[in-house]
Amino acid sequence: MFTSRSIGRVATPYTESKQIPKGLGAKHAAEGRLEILPEFEAGLMDIEGFSHLFLLWEFDRSEGFDLVGRPPIDDRPHGVFATRSPRRPNPVGLTVVELIRRDGRVLHVRGVDMLDGTPILDIKPYLSSIPQEKLRRGWLAEAEARRESATGS
Repeated sequence: MFTSRSIGRVATPYTESKQIPKGLGAKHAAEGRLEILPEFEAGLMDIEGFSHLFLLWEFDRSEGFDLVGRPPIDDRPHGVFATRSPRRPNPVGLTVVELIRRDGRVLHVRGVDMLDGTPILDIKPYLSSIPQEKLRRGWLAEAEARRESATGS
């Protein structure tokens, strides 16, 4: 097992989990700042060339885990590895954000979905060679279809 090491913290407008948009159609448009520790600033070299970034972060305020649960957007149970639940065996989060700009060791981003002060574990440029038409959305697509048929949309 490895021990994680924070490379910085994220500043977001969210102080409570209930403030973070969740569920079908949730828009993650909030802006935030990735405040990278001074000893890791050199690792940001050339990051400005990327429009989007993967952020790996720690659910530092989540305790315990559930292998099966009911997400707030569906009344059916799903395995934790098929959801974005914070109650995971390893409390690691993954978010894609848009890079707005860099100011030294601070990255200004859009699309944050974590609490203010959350530890950042790693940053990677967003790269994908998977065409949109090949992506599948699993149970989420089924839940959306059930909701649309129930509302008559």
